[in-house]
Amino acid sequence: MLKQERVAYILETLARHYPTQPIPLDHSNNYTLLVAVLLSAQCTDARVNTVTPALFALANNAGAMCHVPVETILGIIRPCGLSPRKSRAIAGLSQILVADYDGEVPEDMEALETLPGVGHKTASVVMSQGFGHPTFPVDTHIHRLAQRWGLTSGKNVVQTEKDLKRLFPKEEWNALHLQIIYYGREFCSARGCDGRVCEICTTCYPHRKKALVTKKA
Repeated sequence: MLKQERVAYILETLARHYPTQPIPLDHSNNYTLLVAVLLSAQCTDARVNTVTPALFALANNAGAMCHVPVETILGIIRPCGLSPRKSRAIAGLSQILVADYDGEVPEDMEALETLPGVGHKTASVVMSQGFGHPTFPVDTHIHRLAQRWGLTSGKNVVQTEKDLKRLFPKEEWNALHLQIIYYGREFCSARGCDGRVCEICTTCYPHRKKALVTKKA
């Protein structure tokens, strides 16, 4: 398959498997989405969803979170890992949102990226899922699948994001981000597929003999 043929096939296959794309992190507004995405770093969405109800019962907006001690936040989010750093980030970004943005999450990528604990991927998810702007958040899992499917040779998520944005129509980016995540979990996981098992891998590369080693993100 040529690259454009792979792109067309991947679009069709993912749309067939996932015609709708529910947001995997439970949230009620853009603030709770931001916090949930922050917590999901090096943590599964399922675990985040078990932790956030207790946290958001205390505070589901920046103004309320400013009154929750960091130690209390830490105690609730500890199962997510990196909890000391994340608890300080949640407290810090809440204070900034109140001081600089009237307690609201800014609808601006650069502004989001200045918040404590918020990197490019987290900001991209909020812009996409919270505000509906076309972005293509790339984590290590999407990076791995993009390499398996011959969509990028980039050694990091920054290059992979550029390659995917160049290959796929802008109007598909937000759906594709979630579709690739869901497909990776179900069919093309790190251990469940080595580039020679799932439907997309075997169709795009039917003659692949060796397991594909992913270049580090």
